[in-house]
Amino acid sequence: MTEDDWRHDRIGSAHQGRNPTVLRRLDAGFAAIGDRQFLPGYSVLLTDDPAVTRLSDLPPARRAAYLTDLERFAEAVERACARLDPAFRRVNIEILGNTDPYLHAHIWPRYDWEPEDLVRMPVWLYRDQEYWRGDRHALAPRHDAIRAALTEELDRLVGQAVPPGSR
Repeated sequence: MTEDDWRHDRIGSAHQGRNPTVLRRLDAGFAAIGDRQFLPGYSVLLTDDPAVTRLSDLPPARRAAYLTDLERFAEAVERACARLDPAFRRVNIEILGNTDPYLHAHIWPRYDWEPEDLVRMPVWLYRDQEYWRGDRHALAPRHDAIRAALTEELDRLVGQAVPPGSR
């Protein structure tokens, strides 16, 4: 087994505490910082069940829990990124499932400093392989500040959560 084996089973390794990208366990999944940080703060909400391949696979209560986790995590990303970078614009949220077979949602922070031809376009139009494969944007210790800010904001929001049925 190598140090990167967690990448082949992100959900199983999250359950085992071996996925180093996991920031926090949520009600219906795992909040994780993304492997690629060309847009600092990029994060992913992983389902907690690797057999779930799409949102509609979840029963209504679990689906609502997953979407609530997603909303809270996206707000945490927004708050953390806005606090650390005044050029923060917004977050984009996507559930795609075209590559990885399990339910997961991408949370992409967007910034004013992005190239003019890309800032208003889907993040997938970043074509240079360095963004997606090279060392320059790989998650590393230099991202500890954004990791800490994401965790802090997520903990703050989850701590403020109102238990279901108490409103």
